[in-house]
Amino acid sequence: MALAYAIDSRWRNRAEFPNGRPEIIQFLKRKWAKELDYRLIKELWAYDGNRIAVRFAYEWHDDSGHWYRSYGNENWEFNQDGLMAFRFASINDLPISESDRKYHWPLGRRPDDHPGLSDLGL
Repeated sequence: MALAYAIDSRWRNRAEFPNGRPEIIQFLKRKWAKELDYRLIKELWAYDGNRIAVRFAYEWHDDSGHWYRSYGNENWEFNQDGLMAFRFASINDLPISESDRKYHWPLGRRPDDHPGLSDLGL
């Protein structure tokens, strides 16, 4: 997955600012070690030239079994090679009960017939 990011890619994710592919790889390793059973839905919001804006929501739990739904927006800019050069993410985490979860597919890719964010009212 890291090969999608430019070697000198720069990110902002919550209060972290990883710069370069090696820092992004370490960031993602920490994120995925914390955010367990991660399920994500994204929707394209807008695009122009080499820039894309998406909105998203994902559900996950921590190692104590507490569930969260994380909502946010991302802005991406791609370089001339088609690699992500910049990623700016604004994310809010909402604690939820397990019974409030909306994403129930098995781990892996979201099934094509699963409702999207707009369909779920998110």
